[in-house]
Amino acid sequence: MKNFVDFTVDYILENDRVLLRPLRISDFSNLISFSVGEPELWKYSIVTAAGAENLKKYLQIAQDGRTQQKEYPFIVFDKLKKAYAGSTRFYDIQPAFQTLQLGYTWYGKDYQGTGLNTNCKYLLLNFAFQNWKMERVEFRADNDNERSKAAMKSIGCKLDGILRSNMPKPNGGRRDSIVLSILKHEWELEVKQMLENKLLNK
Repeated sequence: MKNFVDFTVDYILENDRVLLRPLRISDFSNLISFSVGEPELWKYSIVTAAGAENLKKYLQIAQDGRTQQKEYPFIVFDKLKKAYAGSTRFYDIQPAFQTLQLGYTWYGKDYQGTGLNTNCKYLLLNFAFQNWKMERVEFRADNDNERSKAAMKSIGCKLDGILRSNMPKPNGGRRDSIVLSILKHEWELEVKQMLENKLLNK
């Protein structure tokens, strides 16, 4: 099986609403306002970017993930507001198995519920299935994170199950992780068209 994933390429994904480009260490200045002003964005995250020092670590971890060919992080630019809005990434990328996970997604509060996420997910999913020839894209979240679960289901994800006591929470205790996914044939037969219709109606 040919490997379509090239971590050395700076992929740019964009449409009329949003532009996604590789996340860099130098994006500290583009994201620091969220880290300082909206620390609640990472309430359910395993890796927090709340506060300047945590943001530095967050960016370094993202950079290391790409260097190690495990992750491909993006920064999100909202063309409508002409401002950086957040971040997302492919991770646990398994080219040999044609699978990856899509997550580490967050947007500032002014960008939530604006249709930005639907645009981002459409571009990312289309890229994963069409360019990288993936057979499965997986999503995970803290099972207590109702906002994330609703967002994933709204873009066509199907429930796989719950991983009980899957990993530690940042502030103590352990979380159950909900697992959802979209398969290539689901994307081609229904999900792609469904998202395109949503974007046309925004």
